[in-house]
Amino acid sequence: MSINSLSLQDLQQRYARLLGAMSEGVYGLDADGLATFVNPAAERITGWFADDILGKNIHQFHHHSHADGRPYPDSDCPIYKTRLTGKSAHCEHEVFWRKDGSCFPVEYSSTPIEEDGQCIGVVVVFKDISERLVQQQKLQNALKQVEQLKEQLVAENHLLKQEIQQQSQQDIIGQSEIMAALLQRIGQVGPTDACVLIQGESGTGKELIAQALHQASSRKDKPLVKVNCGAIAESLIESELFGHEKGAFTGATQRRQGRFEVAHGGTLFLDEIGELTPAAQVKLLRVLQEQEFERVGSSQTVKVDVRIIAATNRDLQKLVEQGEFRADLFYRINVFPLWLPALRQRASDIPLLANYFLAKIQRHIGRQSPGFTPESLEKIMSYSWPGNVRELYNIIERSLILHSGSGLLAVQLDTELGHAITAGSALSNIDQPLDSIPASDSVLTLAQAERQHILHVVKLCKGKVSGKEGAAHYLDLPVSTLRSRMKKLGI
Repeated sequence: MSINSLSLQDLQQRYARLLGAMSEGVYGLDADGLATFVNPAAERITGWFADDILGKNIHQFHHHSHADGRPYPDSDCPIYKTRLTGKSAHCEHEVFWRKDGSCFPVEYSSTPIEEDGQCIGVVVVFKDISERLVQQQKLQNALKQVEQLKEQLVAENHLLKQEIQQQSQQDIIGQSEIMAALLQRIGQVGPTDACVLIQGESGTGKELIAQALHQASSRKDKPLVKVNCGAIAESLIESELFGHEKGAFTGATQRRQGRFEVAHGGTLFLDEIGELTPAAQVKLLRVLQEQEFERVGSSQTVKVDVRIIAATNRDLQKLVEQGEFRADLFYRINVFPLWLPALRQRASDIPLLANYFLAKIQRHIGRQSPGFTPESLEKIMSYSWPGNVRELYNIIERSLILHSGSGLLAVQLDTELGHAITAGSALSNIDQPLDSIPASDSVLTLAQAERQHILHVVKLCKGKVSGKEGAAHYLDLPVSTLRSRMKKLGI
C-alpha cells in the first residue's frame, strides 16, 4: 500500500465519525479516482452501498450520464478534474444516479486533499436538492402569479379610474341653462387647487360634483377621500380626521392614520361640513392654514398636501351670523362657491335624468322597460321633488323593481311611504303644531322646507327613525345624521 493511500486512510479514520453523522452524502476518492470512503447518508441517498463501490471508479456508478441520458465521460466530470488540477469545484445543475436506475438533481462540491503539495485524494460532499427545486418552482410560480395579478390590478385600476372619470362626467346630467353654467364653473375651478364649497339641498348630487372636480385636477391619480362630518361621533371626529397613536385613548390598540394622511397628495371631501363641532372647526382651520397637524396622542407634526372640497345643505353664512360656524373657517373654505340647483329649479332636465336613471338601473337589476308611460312623465314633471335627484333615482328604482313585463314603466309616487309628498300634502299629514312654518303659499326657507319634509317622513314611518322601515332609510341618510338634523331643527 502506498504512502499516499495510507495518509488518506489516516485522514478518513480521523473524521469517519463526523462524516458518518452528516445528512449530506460524502465520498472519498484516492489519487487514482477510486472510492475509499462512503458515509451512511451517501448510501441512503443513492442506494449504492460501500461494499458496492469501494475501490472502484465511482463515476461509473452515480455520474455516468446526464439527465437526458447522454454519456458523461469522467474526463469531463468536475470531480475528477479536481483530482487532476487540485482545484475545488462546485456544481448545482447535474444529476446523480441511484442504484435503481433513477436520477435526482444534486448539488455537490469536490475538495482536493493535499500532502506536500500533491493531491492525494478528493472529498465529495453532495445532497439531493429535489425538494428545494420543487419549492423553488412553487415560489417562481407564486411570484409569476403575483406579477400577473399585479399587472391585472394595474390594468383594472387604470380602467377603474377611467370608468370613475367617465361616470363622474356622465352622471352630471342636464341641458338647462343653470346646469350649463354650473358645468362651466366646474371646468374653471377643477384644474386648480382652490378650496371649493358646494352648497345645495340634500340629494342634489354634491358628492358627484366633488368627484368631477377631483377628476378634473392634477390630483386625479391620487386618492379622493370622503369624510361625512355629520356621521362621525363628536368624540371621534379628531381621530378620524387626524389619526391617533397607540394608547392615545381607550380602544386605541394600534396607530391609525387619519383621513388627512390618507388623502395626502389628493383631495379630501368634507361632506356635511356644517355639522362639525366648534372644537373640530378650530383644528380643521389650522390644518387648512398650515397643512400640518398632530395625531391624537402625539406631539409629532405631520405635514400633508391636500386639496379641500367641502359640501353642505345648510346655509353656512346664516350659521356664521348665528355664531354656530366660525367665520374664519367659512372664508377659508369658501374660496370658490358652487351652488347646486334643486331639481324643481331645473324641471326641464327631469325627463333627461329620468331616462338616464332608467337605463342605468335596468343594467343593475336586470329588469327592462322601453320608457315611461305618459302619465308617469306628467307625474314626475309636476312633482316638487323635495329629495331632489336622489329621490328621483330611488322612485324609478322602486318602480322598476315592482314593474312586471317589458312594457312602459308606470311610476308610482305613492310608494311604501304613502302618497306623494308635495308641499301642500306634507302639511296636511302632520298631526303636530307647526306654528313656525309659514302657510303653503308662502316661500319656505331651506331649513323650514327640510324640517317640513323630515317631519312628514317620520310621521309616515310612524315615528320610526332607524331600521329598514325607518325614516333614515327612506331619506337615504345615516341614522346619526338624521338624528343630528332633527335635533338642530327642533324635531
